[in-house]
Amino acid sequence: QVQPVESGGGLVQAGGSLRLSCAASGRTFSSSTMGWFRQAPGKEREFVACISRSGTVTLYADSMKGRFIISRDSAKNLVYLQMNDLKVEDTAVYYCARASGSDDYYSKFSYDYWGQGTQVTVSS
Repeated sequence: QVQPVESGGGLVQAGGSLRLSCAASGRTFSSSTMGWFRQAPGKEREFVACISRSGTVTLYADSMKGRFIISRDSAKNLVYLQMNDLKVEDTAVYYCARASGSDDYYSKFSYDYWGQGTQVTVSS
């Protein structure tokens, strides 16, 4: 299997926006729920958002609702995470992953193929 590849991270000031992309080619990704997680230094990897294979169902962590938007372009095998009104506490490495079939989409253990991550740093 090919791993997902994240891009789009960087340094941004608080209140700014970034759009992350996840390139996940292959039938196994296009037919799967895909998720975004993040991990800050010294903290556990936490759920950010996920999107169904059709793109019609999305879930968000409470702290991201209203600020982050997950979407996917199946024709291009891309999954996006639009992040708005970024806060210093959003600083983390952001990972894209494929859901493995469990319906506990909030758990990192329900995902199998992970990308290498992209660093997002929000300055005050």
